Amino acid sequence: MTPRSTLNRTLLALAGLILLGGGLLILFAGLDLYRRHHLLPPVGWPLTHPADILLSSADRTRWSSQGWWWWPAVIAALALAALLALWWLLAQLSRHRPGPLPVGATPAREGVELRDRALSDAIATHTSALPAVEHAAVQLTGRPAHPHTRIKITLAPEGTPRRTLDALCEGPLRTARTSTGLADMPTEVRLQVARHKPHRVE
Repeated sequence: MTPRSTLNRTLLALAGLILLGGGLLILFAGLDLYRRHHLLPPVGWPLTHPADILLSSADRTRWSSQGWWWWPAVIAALALAALLALWWLLAQLSRHRPGPLPVGATPAREGVELRDRALSDAIATHTSALPAVEHAAVQLTGRPAHPHTRIKITLAPEGTPRRTLDALCEGPLRTARTSTGLADMPTEVRLQVARHKPHRVE
């Protein structure tokens, strides 16, 4: 799992827990579940009855008396949270692809470019032709000078992961490095084995 995917899952889990907790709080109060099921909420627990409100008149008066700085600080914090959420959303939508890659040398020769999509398709086609490989999907990320390759391989049931990885390194990946003139191309490989097809017994 990449650091970016770990961060995304952590943020999604936190947002989900916050929304779930708020939803359950409102649901319990709106349906009056505490009284119906004889449950005793903790002392000071908000929204315990359908007629309850989140901020009472006393609470509003108490918060309003904090000084002139209180509400500007609250608004600034909410604006910062909204900007961070927008930045995170845009980061998910942005495409982190290397774009044109050098061909045979670095920097690229004038007028000669290799599109990242063409290279990923070539690696996928070459990988799919390896023994015991049923399907391969390739994605390129990173910068043109330091592309990162992600390969997802589906092996046939009789396939051997070790042999497939050796063939991948000596075949498609070596050809890709030679074609682009890159000495190093970090690669993440995920292997999965295809299910056996059911046999018909007569």
